[in-house]
Order: sequence, then structure tokens, then C-alpha cells
Amino acid sequence: MPRTIAENLAEIHARMAEAALRGGRPPSAVRLVAVTKYAPLEAIEELLAAGCRDLGESRPQSLWERAPLFQDTSPPPNWHFIGQLQTNKIERTLPLVSLVHSLDRWKLAEALQAAAARQGRICQALIEVRLSDDPAKHGFWPEELPALLPRLANLPHLQIRGLMGMSGVNSTEAEIRRQFLGLADLREILQLTAPKNIQLAELSLGMTDDYEIGIECGATLVRIGSGLFAGTTHAPRE
Repeated sequence: MPRTIAENLAEIHARMAEAALRGGRPPSAVRLVAVTKYAPLEAIEELLAAGCRDLGESRPQSLWERAPLFQDTSPPPNWHFIGQLQTNKIERTLPLVSLVHSLDRWKLAEALQAAAARQGRICQALIEVRLSDDPAKHGFWPEELPALLPRLANLPHLQIRGLMGMSGVNSTEAEIRRQFLGLADLREILQLTAPKNIQLAELSLGMTDDYEIGIECGATLVRIGSGLFAGTTHAPRE
């Protein structure tokens, strides 16, 4: 018999709780963002029925199509944008998301600020930080952040909530742990000198293959897609 999404979700929550305890934190310190990339609508319905309320999309067009379909759900899901965001997609994306995980360049920060000001809203975002030399990854280099934060503090419609990082594609477990711990340490250092209106409460680290390491290293958010659907009739790629 195929597995159900509810079964996978319960198993992942249990593993998240154990990882949090290993890291010296309560399980409530970490939230799951269910990545719905490639998942059919029926799978999203099953996620919501199983109690998952934080959903992540990496493609603006999919977000635009899906978010309105679930806006009357009680309670409605919180949509996170986790992919690289093109500036010409911001206008339609902002009203739909609670958090942008991928603020990866200054031009995007300026564009988010301008669009949020036009719409009379505050855009909440995480700064994406490069953790490896992997050319497929995006973001600011760690050494750029001390000078970046004061500049971001001058954008009143952009609220920085924390940092996000992804391990290199070919990184070993030891390298992943080193990369994640490096970002966690950087967050602690930046919190000491960050402008008052810059919040670094969130640390988004870890996907299906490395979320337990991310939690052990201090993640407050993990982004899991394929692990939720493995063995089910949906089973999309993450």
C-alpha cells in the first residue's frame, strides 16, 4: 500500500523533534515549510488536512495559480517564496506571501522595497547567504553582511527577519554541518551590531536530505518537499 502524506508528515515531525532536542532546543523552536513544487492540488489538500499550514513555492506562476485556490481555507495557509525571485514577478507575488526566503541581491531589495511601498505593505524577507562555492547557489557572501544590514535598515517597507542558506550540492555531511554552523554563528555575531529595525530571529536551513543537520545547527525553519511525498501516489521532485 502507498504511504500517505499524513504518515510522512508525522514521521518528519518526530525526526524534527528529536533533532531539536539533540541541539538543546524544544521541538516548538522549529517550523516545517512544506515545499509544494511539482505537487498536484490533491497533495496540497492532503497537507492542509494533516495540519500543515506553512507552504513553500519556488515558481511565481505556480504561486499565483495556487494561492487563490486555498485562500478560503480555515485557517488559510501561510505561503513562503523560496526560489530566486525575478524583479518583474514581484508585483503579483508580494500580496500572496508571508515570507520571502531568497533576498539574494541588492537590486532585489530595492525592487521589493519599491513594490511594497506602492502596495502599502511590509515585505518580510530572509537574506540568502552563500555557504559554498557551488555555482548553482545564489546569495550574498557572509563577509558582505555587516555592511549590508545598515543599507537594508534604510528600506522601511522591507523587514528583515533572518538568514537563509543552502548547503552545496556535493557537500559531505561534515561540510554541510560546517556550512550550517558557520551561518548560525554569523547570525549570532550580526545580532550584536545589527540596526534596531533588523530582526534576525529566523534561520532557514535544511531541506529533505539535510534538515536534521540544519535543526541541530540552530534552524528555526526547514524546507521539505520530496520527503513529504516519498512513497505516496504523488511523489514529486523537490
